[in-house]
Amino acid sequence: MRHSREFGGSRIRSGWMTAAIVICLAFAISACSGSIPAEAQKNMIAASAVSADTQNYVLNPGDELQITVWKEEGLDQKVLVRPDGMISFPLAGHIRAAGQTTQQVQAVIRRRIAPYIADPQVNVSVTGTTGYKVYATGQIQRPGTYSAPQPMTVLQLLALAGGLTPFGDEDVIIIVRKIGDKQRFIPFNYSKAKRGIDLDQNIILQSGDVVVVRE
Repeated sequence: MRHSREFGGSRIRSGWMTAAIVICLAFAISACSGSIPAEAQKNMIAASAVSADTQNYVLNPGDELQITVWKEEGLDQKVLVRPDGMISFPLAGHIRAAGQTTQQVQAVIRRRIAPYIADPQVNVSVTGTTGYKVYATGQIQRPGTYSAPQPMTVLQLLALAGGLTPFGDEDVIIIVRKIGDKQRFIPFNYSKAKRGIDLDQNIILQSGDVVVVRE
């Protein structure tokens, strides 16, 4: 798929436990209301499963992290990514977090504390994303800047923005992503995604992404 080529073959995947929980919730809601079409259920399940997995989320200044080290409760703490993009952690010192994923930060902490703790098992999770902002512009009902307590997918942003205007082109929506001093243009087909087709394109937006809906 084009999406896979854009990201060097990397895909956003949800764990089977998360997917199972989401599926159970979807069927429970359907049983109670009896009014959710099968296609809408499929969209909800897929979108929720994708948004639940934030391992590819790139950290930003202002994000809050929970860092734990297994069997080392004294090291468990919440840290804030500072405006300079750095965090501080006992035994590991100062670490650049902005522009990195949680897995990359985990690896740095693990490496730095290894001389003091045998085989450290480190976990870094995002508990707040006040530094996370994405933008919607063009033929959309409510263009503007959007922030959220957790990263959003393309479909979630479009929903928050009220959807497309009658003049919006559903087939070719463009996500503009700045990488260094360059820009990458990622296509998104809303017409397919809202029907539960080709949901791999429903990527998690990175802070600073601009979703452009053309006429």
